[in-house]
Amino acid sequence: MTRASTSRGPVGRGERALAPDLARGFMLLFIAIANATWYLWAAPMTGGNAHPVPEGPLDSVAQFLTVVMVDSRSYPMFAFLFGYGMVQLAARQEAAGADPRAVDALLRRRNLWLLIFGFWHALLLWMGDVLGAYGLAGLVLCWLFFRRRDTTLLVWAGVLAGLMVLMSAASVLAIVLTPPGDGTGGLDLDFMAGSIAEPSLFWAAVSRVTIWPIVVLGQGLLGLAVPAAILLGFWAARRRILEEPGRHLRLLRTVAVAGLATAWIGGLPQALAQIGVWELHEAHAAMLAMPHTVTGVAGGLGYVALIALVARRIQEHDRAPGVVLTALTATGKRSLTSYLGQSVLCAPVLAAWGLGLGAHLTSWSMALYAIAVWLVTVAAAYAMERADRRGPAEVLLRRLSYQRPTTAPADAGTPPGPGEDQEHTSR
Repeated sequence: MTRASTSRGPVGRGERALAPDLARGFMLLFIAIANATWYLWAAPMTGGNAHPVPEGPLDSVAQFLTVVMVDSRSYPMFAFLFGYGMVQLAARQEAAGADPRAVDALLRRRNLWLLIFGFWHALLLWMGDVLGAYGLAGLVLCWLFFRRRDTTLLVWAGVLAGLMVLMSAASVLAIVLTPPGDGTGGLDLDFMAGSIAEPSLFWAAVSRVTIWPIVVLGQGLLGLAVPAAILLGFWAARRRILEEPGRHLRLLRTVAVAGLATAWIGGLPQALAQIGVWELHEAHAAMLAMPHTVTGVAGGLGYVALIALVARRIQEHDRAPGVVLTALTATGKRSLTSYLGQSVLCAPVLAAWGLGLGAHLTSWSMALYAIAVWLVTVAAAYAMERADRRGPAEVLLRRLSYQRPTTAPADAGTPPGPGEDQEHTSR
């Protein structure tokens, strides 16, 4: 077998790191909650974000927690793990003897197929698909940065973060210096939610695929948060931070505390404006979007670091994993399948073109529905784990990406590790 054609198969159980699977499995809950907000299609949005005006104390509590802890905090975490996983995939392939050019081609195919998966996801179910955004970002960033030095990665991640901070400062300054206006000027998010409120199945699909390129380009590249997180994922994976958390305890603790404090404190202005404690004009409320996004990147990294510390503590006890841990990690191994499964369980039930249940829910009841959806995907992943079956979306993506049979280790039925299934999901 030539060096260029050598390719490893799925990762064995002993090779898996707990932290990435646990992080993806748990944080898919945040994905479900964040995305479910858009299905409240019968209630007008407030102008600053996708949340409607709260209809009571329960809605206010649900919106406050969602804005502070969830919105714009989960997708940067998945972007970080996406970048981390690409480095792990390349390291495994090259350790097995694959030529770096063949590995780069494999990464291009995977990212291209992820972009195609995203298109079909948008066409059939969900206008807010981020698979396409991650695929596009992966194509561009692998081309520009995958083989670059660590210093280059950190410098460019810093440049992107710096640009976001500058735009955030400009937004805050605009709130202070500009007059409230004439009652208009908030973010017009109706074009995003229009496909959910559309009763026609055909026109809803047309609306989704019309919006999808904007989401892909905006979130994948122009929004800056996803590229910055992916570059940091490249850097962290080269140091095996999630595989060897004991060697990086100071870094992980610092990022966990500082990142989550930044995110939760940074989320307070938009949360207080959303529930009416801070009376803010819609145009000014819209200006909080960029500061909220910047603090969300810090929060995404903080969540990763916190879960890595939890994973280390679990592994220190060296006990057999219980049902809860097994189910969460099983969901993380099948994060692509679980993410798409959320759309299957939400869109046809909640959207106007389906059963239309979203018109009869408010923020707190929609959050409960999202939690129930996540629990269903966790139960399904646990059942697949017990049956020693991979997620169907992961299997399909691998077959399309590798293009030829791989040389598999003895326990080839085991789902792939963080270097294989790095794909995932959303707002």
